[in-house]
Amino acid sequence: MQALLAERGVIVAVLISSGVPQRDRDDVAQDILLGAWRSVKRGMYRPDPTQDARKALRAWLFGISWRKTGHYLHSAWVRRAVLHAQPLGRLRELAGIDLHAQIEAREVLEALADLPDWQREALLSVDDPESLVAYARRRGMKPGTAASRLRIAREALALKLRRWRR
Repeated sequence: MQALLAERGVIVAVLISSGVPQRDRDDVAQDILLGAWRSVKRGMYRPDPTQDARKALRAWLFGISWRKTGHYLHSAWVRRAVLHAQPLGRLRELAGIDLHAQIEAREVLEALADLPDWQREALLSVDDPESLVAYARRRGMKPGTAASRLRIAREALALKLRRWRR
């Protein structure tokens, strides 16, 4: 491991020449050193005995650095990362629902949560694909009773929302 750490300059040179940002160089260098160490432990580093040992190690580390840097630069995280103090200011148009609509939706949900269970259930049954008659049968009540409960629940929700918006 000491020999690998002694050649850290080769790794950093590859990172700089490849365009790895300063903020990520230490992390990528660490990945390269760990990858090289694991390869040595698995017996994948087999230098030519006729070559200078240091030159062989430097060439081998250069290859590992070059490949790992390529993987890093082409990863989805790096390609899509935008570090900016005001990232929403870089958008050309609004993203998602506007703030006013989000506040209104939150008010409706809070008002809905404040209603009694039977009123909330009646209001949410409108969103079901089944008819009001099927809803009433499933609950063991007459369709007129279900319609009346739905009307009362709508009025209660409207009253709560009117109070909040004043």
